Amino acid sequence: MEKIHLEIIGLSSSHSPIGHFALVLGETEGNRRLPIIIGGAEAQAIGFELENIKTNRPMTHDLIFNLSRHFDIDLLEIVINDLHEGIFFAKLILEHNGEIHEIDSRPSDAVAIAVRFKVPIYAFESVLDEAGIIIDQDDDDAEYADDEGEFSLAEVEKSDPVETEDEPTSTSTSKSTNDLSKLNKMLEDALNQENYELAAKLRDQISKLKGEG
Repeated sequence: MEKIHLEIIGLSSSHSPIGHFALVLGETEGNRRLPIIIGGAEAQAIGFELENIKTNRPMTHDLIFNLSRHFDIDLLEIVINDLHEGIFFAKLILEHNGEIHEIDSRPSDAVAIAVRFKVPIYAFESVLDEAGIIIDQDDDDAEYADDEGEFSLAEVEKSDPVETEDEPTSTSTSKSTNDLSKLNKMLEDALNQENYELAAKLRDQISKLKGEG
């Protein structure tokens, strides 16, 4: 399966539960972004390494790095290899004594370890196809909208396409078309504001609505 090389675009505070952050990964040769919601401890571990901040005592991911080096274990790369019911999965690709090993990991931990080893970060094409958000060429230069133009996660969660049951409720074709048009406009605005967490939520709602059509 084709692997796409990613780079860390940024970390930002999340609008979801307190203490969560949005880790935004982007194609090195493309215009897709992959936002992943991670915990505060993992965000701190990634941020510290990116900013070259050294703690007095090793953090958990520093300890993993030190143990690997001590026992001659090399991390070759990490791969975000699956997405199931909104949960991302990753693997550490390790080499020890000439043998290759794959270890399951949360993407947040995998990225925190990868930045310490300074190894590539990849995602399978299937993951980006399902969860990637396409960024227009001009979006990087877009200015933030004022407060009146911003959307909140609460607005998305209470919008019509969201269903609470396993089976979707029936909607008319015209209503679905209107909902899809509204969500696409909200997605465009979220991307212009670089609110990737909201964009990810909108992307999921758009996919669900298209599936009901």
